Amino acid sequence: MSNKKVIIIGPAFPFRGGIANFNNALAQEYYNKGDQVIIYSFTLQYPSFLFPGTTQYESGKAPKNLKIKTLINSVNPFNWVAVARRINNEQPDYVIIRYWLPFMAPCLGSIARLLKKRIKIIAITDNVIPHEKRIGDNLFTSYFVKSCDAFLSLSASVLDDLSMFTDSNLKKFIPHPIYDVFGDVVPKDKALENLGLNPKDKHLLFFGFVRKYKGLDLMLKAMADRRIIDLGIKLIIAGEFYDNKTEYTDMIADLGITENIIMKSDFIPANKVKDYFCAADMITQTYRTATQSGVTQIAYSFNRPMLVTDVGGLAEIVPNNKVGYVTSQNPTEIANAIIDFYTNNKEQDFSDNTSLEKKRFSWKFFVEGIEELMNSVKK
Repeated sequence: MSNKKVIIIGPAFPFRGGIANFNNALAQEYYNKGDQVIIYSFTLQYPSFLFPGTTQYESGKAPKNLKIKTLINSVNPFNWVAVARRINNEQPDYVIIRYWLPFMAPCLGSIARLLKKRIKIIAITDNVIPHEKRIGDNLFTSYFVKSCDAFLSLSASVLDDLSMFTDSNLKKFIPHPIYDVFGDVVPKDKALENLGLNPKDKHLLFFGFVRKYKGLDLMLKAMADRRIIDLGIKLIIAGEFYDNKTEYTDMIADLGITENIIMKSDFIPANKVKDYFCAADMITQTYRTATQSGVTQIAYSFNRPMLVTDVGGLAEIVPNNKVGYVTSQNPTEIANAIIDFYTNNKEQDFSDNTSLEKKRFSWKFFVEGIEELMNSVKK
């Protein structure tokens, strides 16, 4: 018998990317516990001229058990009124709104304001201050934040940022749960074979969309360290370039590391993600800025060691020298950690520790945290 009726507003299948994957997994957890859950997704998320990739959609099969309604047009105010009316007719106990970009604030904030007063609204805030800032960001974010009753952030730094926009005490930080939607662990030799990679080589992985704030340039400079070249370490770059790809290919050539780079610069479909993670010895995230990252949680799901830079919430998720390394953004320090990893054979110890550490990142714990917040909202 159903306990509650919950609506999640945000991208879902067939939209691709971390936020859509998150929403699918969150809805699945509600379904598993016997609640009624509906995801209200987008017919239009970004106008094509604002989207830097090749497509906003992924192929494949829709998640089983999930009810996904593709109804929201991010730039049409008449649509926002119609969507709010439909949600009101559903009579949910509460609504969860994903907020990750000021561009979405007019749409999401307006829908929230049009909901009946008795409906509780919680925002899951991936970011409130964007990585790539634009004029009007704070104004838009303030408009959205003032439409919500409670807030859940995925990193402590975003929880701090929220204090710029609200003095509400109905807010909490819960780490990003582990992605368990990409399948089971594949033996490393099988994953390497699936990708056509040499099993005798050492492989690091840089995964996901390439944008300036993700610091691929720092990783490339670390790869140019003579010690890394001498060890024959390869870096797999797996993901679509949202920046100018030529800047990076020129840098690779200038650094003399072409032989050490394996470029897979297309969007990686969901059914291939496990091969990339399971083929890698360690996952690298040399970010310049960060709040949290779904990549770390995919790494946890496949028990992979990680190297992250000490920015945003990454160090909260990756205990240094337990499941991997937390370094500065200095390429020499990044290289030092990589050399330590290989020369001291840390892979197995780190991998074993990830399987213990990841127990604190369950979807069940996450949903319980949402419900605690909602129970504190008085309507």
